[in-house]
Amino acid sequence: MTVGVDDGSVEGVVRRAAAAHRDQRGALLPVLHSVQAELGCVPQEAITVLADEFNLSRADVHGVVTFYHDFRREPAGRTLVRICRAEACQALGAERLVACAREAGLAPGETRADGAVTVEQVFCLGNCALGPSVEADGRLYGRVDPARLGALLDGRTSS
Repeated sequence: MTVGVDDGSVEGVVRRAAAAHRDQRGALLPVLHSVQAELGCVPQEAITVLADEFNLSRADVHGVVTFYHDFRREPAGRTLVRICRAEACQALGAERLVACAREAGLAPGETRADGAVTVEQVFCLGNCALGPSVEADGRLYGRVDPARLGALLDGRTSS
């Protein structure tokens, strides 16, 4: 099937991304990143198309998608809050932040029912001296306490 540039279907997005990376060795990861950037996730229906594009089994593609924590099977919420769980941040109170998120009804990997916020855990944001660190919608925050995390979870991201 030839996919036009205007094809916004999952298959169209995947085939365009694969075509853009066709000449690269190990193109599956860049294609997965492209698909997620455009669709907000790597949906189940993309697995079959990716397997076809790369002459892989669906199990192989599924294994890659589920192995890497960066790939989502469902779209993230409108606000993405990532809590650092690396050693430096753990030593400075990251576990309290995870507990605070859980108390707010959001364990790492979960999205609020209204789609407003998703909480994820990461294992280094590169802000170790200012831990515990949190990233909200691409903006990095240091020395985050539970009150500040609550504000970030509520979408209040002012300085």
